[in-house]
Amino acid sequence: MRLFLSFIFLFAAVFASAQIENPTGTVQFEASETTPNNDPSGFELPAVKTPSLSNPDTPSKYDYLGDTKEEKLDITKGDGLLEYKTDTAPKYFTKDKAVTNEVGGDQHLGDIKTKSGIVTIMYRDHEYVDGDNIRVFVNEDIVQSNVTLGGSFGGINITLDSGFNRIDFLALNQGTSGPNTAELHVYDENGKLISAKEWNLLTGDKATIVIVKE
Repeated sequence: MRLFLSFIFLFAAVFASAQIENPTGTVQFEASETTPNNDPSGFELPAVKTPSLSNPDTPSKYDYLGDTKEEKLDITKGDGLLEYKTDTAPKYFTKDKAVTNEVGGDQHLGDIKTKSGIVTIMYRDHEYVDGDNIRVFVNEDIVQSNVTLGGSFGGINITLDSGFNRIDFLALNQGTSGPNTAELHVYDENGKLISAKEWNLLTGDKATIVIVKE
């Protein structure tokens, strides 16, 4: 009887050990219902509408914040500083006056007296800029062989000899319109304007100015 009870206890111990090492049961958790978090202090993601390519959202008024409306350029309007005239062409885009019988031959532009040792001779085409060319002489020596007159002043500095100094401007052509035209300015060594003249020359004619150094 004692042996039989010992066998029963041994069998029960072996069976319990097998159950612990090789569990065959499953663990189940009981589902529980949850309610939405209605607490205003809790974290809740806002609803987001899924974008659609076929039905885009209406743009917000803030989408264009910072954009500026582009205005069309109108060159006929004034800016309060200059007066715009669209019905007349600038002088530089109109032709020179027609050659008349009064134009032709050499021109004497006068005599100037100065105490300066150096003068600045400036010249430009003050009429239609059409490619007028000149050659400049100082006391019969060529100092500039071929100068094209533009709309802006250009020129040279001349060191004067004591007494008479003759400056000649030879018209090499008449450009594409009218005679060879130019405006001449002479400045002393202090930058003071001492003479302002104009010439209208045919090809081969000269304009001459005499500067007397006292």
